[in-house]
Amino acid sequence: MQIKISELSLVVLIGASGSGKSSFAKKHFKPTEILSSDYCRALISDNENDQSVTKEAFDVLHFIAAKRLAAGKLTVIDATNVQSEARKPLLALAREYHVLPAAIVFNLPESLCHERNKQRASRNFGPHVIRQQRGNLRRSLRYIKREGFRHITIFESVEKVDAAKIERARLWNNLKHERGPFDIIGDVHGCFDELIELLDKLGYQRGGNHPEERKAVFLGDLVDRGPKTPEVLRLVMDMVAAGTAICVPGNHDIKLMRKLKGKNVKLTHGLAESVQQLEKNSPAFHQQILEFIDSLVSHYQLDGGKLVVAHAGMSENLQGRASGKVREFALYGETTGETDEFGLPVRYDWAGDYRGRAMVVYGHTPVLKAEWLNNTICIDTGCVFGGQLTALRYPEKELVSVPAKYTYYKSVKPFIPEEALAPTLSAVHDEILDAKDVIGKHIITTRLLNNVTIQENNAAAALEVMSRFAVNPKWLIYLPPTMSPSETSQLPEHPAQAFAYYRRSGIDKVICEEKHSGSRVVVIVCRDEGVVQKRFGIENEGIGMCYTRTGRRFFTDAALESAFLSRMNAALEKSHFWKDLKTDWVCLDCEFLPVNNINDLKVAPFHILATEGQVHTDKLHLWHLKRVAQICQSDASIMIATPYKTIDVTDPDNENEGIVWWQKLTNKGGEGMVIKPFQFMKKGRRGWVQPALKCRGREYTAPENIEGLRARGLSTKRSLALREFALGIEGLERFVRKEALRWVHECVFGVLALESEPVDPRL
Repeated sequence: MQIKISELSLVVLIGASGSGKSSFAKKHFKPTEILSSDYCRALISDNENDQSVTKEAFDVLHFIAAKRLAAGKLTVIDATNVQSEARKPLLALAREYHVLPAAIVFNLPESLCHERNKQRASRNFGPHVIRQQRGNLRRSLRYIKREGFRHITIFESVEKVDAAKIERARLWNNLKHERGPFDIIGDVHGCFDELIELLDKLGYQRGGNHPEERKAVFLGDLVDRGPKTPEVLRLVMDMVAAGTAICVPGNHDIKLMRKLKGKNVKLTHGLAESVQQLEKNSPAFHQQILEFIDSLVSHYQLDGGKLVVAHAGMSENLQGRASGKVREFALYGETTGETDEFGLPVRYDWAGDYRGRAMVVYGHTPVLKAEWLNNTICIDTGCVFGGQLTALRYPEKELVSVPAKYTYYKSVKPFIPEEALAPTLSAVHDEILDAKDVIGKHIITTRLLNNVTIQENNAAAALEVMSRFAVNPKWLIYLPPTMSPSETSQLPEHPAQAFAYYRRSGIDKVICEEKHSGSRVVVIVCRDEGVVQKRFGIENEGIGMCYTRTGRRFFTDAALESAFLSRMNAALEKSHFWKDLKTDWVCLDCEFLPVNNINDLKVAPFHILATEGQVHTDKLHLWHLKRVAQICQSDASIMIATPYKTIDVTDPDNENEGIVWWQKLTNKGGEGMVIKPFQFMKKGRRGWVQPALKCRGREYTAPENIEGLRARGLSTKRSLALREFALGIEGLERFVRKEALRWVHECVFGVLALESEPVDPRL
């Protein structure tokens, strides 16, 4: 009896005590692959039959299983598992780590189990135990197929158990044996003429063969929008059939497949053009297309796992795994759950967080120019929108492109080719280079511009601000993000709306901080000027800098700025900050109250953004506030510790306490409060949640303003807030990693350019 299981599986053995599960496991699996409940009991109590530690034993078993699955190791669970309640957490683990669950059921006679247990001195329980386990097993057999196991094998005789052989099947996405060389081609979208030209340029002969036995890899979205979808499909299908190409599906391909299957699909985003073009072809060809797309695998690991290809990318924890989520990520990427001003989903920049060893090559979202980011590269350069069709030669990492012959399709979202931007921006940028010797032009004309939807006038405005008004750009390692208000339904900017937002997002606990009546300022303090020179490359500018959220110097009085930074340095020293955090510089997010001289200066720090070697987004807000409070105690005459409350948004009474506190703040003329998820960065049910929501008072609670506030469109503001937040943190991480300043400034300029986009002033 041949049993096929996937090479990365969670194998659950199911059967009564004495049915032979452990013997079977030892025969067919490595000792390190087997997790036994008996062994886990022994780990805790030195007695594998000690039923009093069963709960603790399974806690250990589930913990180890999770670690193995996270590491991509096949795992076998050797326990009775005869009750659905015992199998549920195991199936949950398989879902969490995107592995295929397999069940091997030992439905052997009760008498056999009794006889075997009699031969084991340690098994001195009565026959009623086996009887109960067998009863649970029989009930399980009725519905085990509906529980979620992908493969189920049921043994009903000892002979079948003894004759069984385990075959480990390679996952469909495992093409690690394919070593290349490859030519990876971005989204074609029916641009057949450009595809032929690109293949010729890459050295492919007509028919798809390459004299050097190179293999083409298509990243999906073969169809829609372009003029020759049937021709593209026929060519790619022939190359894949001949073994000269590999293909993964794109979201447009899947949508066409669903249409060919007779599903109710909207003919939008170019599908209408594909359907019209395919009407001229035979039903047999339609069936070939349907079967071809249906056979495509979400993503592939190639060259020993060094290379991963997928249509929209693939995060490290999903590579080489199989689940609905893996396929969804491969087709669409990761979204925040919100839509932008064009009605398109706001995409989370997974590549910005990527730290995997495998190179990931993908497409899906058109970029102005293919550029490397954290060992990933998007090579969809918008051919169908008038850009280019691009291929990446692997392992050479050489980009080869051909220009679009026409603009076949007008994008809903502006797509500005690089050559169109360069003349507009070059003059402004040259001014910056002459004045401050900062960064290269590529910052404005690369993926950042397209990814965050910056129009060329916004980018130019950002450059203009930096060239004329900004501090020394070497200080500019971070710009704060904008902050979204809460919704306005019956009540404008009321905490109840913010609490409801986080509750809907799956957040149970939030922190409410008093909003100060002042200016947002980034403060950088170093222990001495030697640190400034060593870490920031700046001489003769003191021990730090205070700048606004647009990069301008906060203090106009240099003496006042110097006095303030000296006081801050002394407070940091006195509170043991430098010693405790093992750093000699810090970047703080603060609110400054109106100031005329050092005696009436008041500052309220609330985030410790970064120190040497670390960005502190992994800490809870409570850590930031308590640590800041220690600094403030060291010089309470100029520093204010921000008051705060923690609120459980699932507890109406506790929620009401937060509302009452807000009312007290606003009634006495305060600015209100800022509500944040308990963790600094938190992912909710539909993606990343807003890092903060502001609930202001006074004019925002006036009855005559309610209708106007209710009419605000918050989606744009919230999209902006998330993008700016992500860019800000990424910039800090690059600085902490000691990357080149131009890469830090890529993020800083992105925030500033986004701030140049027009937003409803009521926001």
